[in-house]
Amino acid sequence: MSSTVLTVTLNPAVDKTIYVSGLNIGGLNRVRRTRTDPGGKGVNVAKVLNNFNVPVILTGFIGGRLGQVFLEELRKEQLNLDFVEVDGELRTNIKIVDEAHHITTELNETGFQVGEQDLFRLREKVDELLHHCSCLVLGGSLPSGVPSSIYYDFIQLAKKKAIPTVLDADGTALKEGVKAKPFAIKPNRFELEQLLGRSLETDEALVRAGKELIAEGINIVLISMGSEGALLMSQHEAYKVRPFTIRPQSTVGAGDSMVAALVYGLKKQKSLQEIAAFATAAGTMTAAKPGTEVCTLQEVEKALQRVQVSRISAHFSTC
Repeated sequence: MSSTVLTVTLNPAVDKTIYVSGLNIGGLNRVRRTRTDPGGKGVNVAKVLNNFNVPVILTGFIGGRLGQVFLEELRKEQLNLDFVEVDGELRTNIKIVDEAHHITTELNETGFQVGEQDLFRLREKVDELLHHCSCLVLGGSLPSGVPSSIYYDFIQLAKKKAIPTVLDADGTALKEGVKAKPFAIKPNRFELEQLLGRSLETDEALVRAGKELIAEGINIVLISMGSEGALLMSQHEAYKVRPFTIRPQSTVGAGDSMVAALVYGLKKQKSLQEIAAFATAAGTMTAAKPGTEVCTLQEVEKALQRVQVSRISAHFSTC
């Protein structure tokens, strides 16, 4: 079987990162510097996998003059692109990085309008591309006109070809997607609380929540918790990973790097404990980079010894 990974980005964006010494809400702010990058969850995952020497194909929707600039920038990274063009303009997402307080504020536009014919063309493309891939990664928000069930549909397409899917979404897109039982999901704490409709304030509550999803048919649950680290669990194992201290530059793409590291670890048949460490190191290294720059394989491998992995299976009984 092919080793290629297919990533789908339905609502890509040009990410414009603005750096200020301290964000003054309601007042004048002097911009220290700016940068622009092609963005979107599937795009970021693909950039990391490319750095990890994993062949990847990117698809999704694209549109407008900015969309062509977006594609040209990705071609410079020698990525394999196969997007569906739609009417309308690619959105711009603003990331304001407060360097004094190490806080990133995001202002994300809605995106273009997608029609029924666009949806049909993308579904046909994904169905065809899956013949040449061994893993599907779905993630990110949905543009206007895209039904919340689209991730469910794509997961089912992949299942018919015995191809595992990793889902990283939120809101109704996540809620509908998990109904198709993807192989793995990567929610953060807030997204998991939204999905299950209850507060999850402790590690024990998060593990129980992950266990519920695994009992329903999901194989792996990776819960990102920012500076607190991550929880990774399967039916028989669960791990808590504590990251090392960094000076955060931008948290954009950190979760996507974790998804890419998860996919990489599965492909390399690493143990769940190894994947837990690898994913957390990847997310941490990306958070230490400006804009939407992502980690490299060498950086992650070097950082592995700095993360702390604890097995919590003693408190993890199967249902």
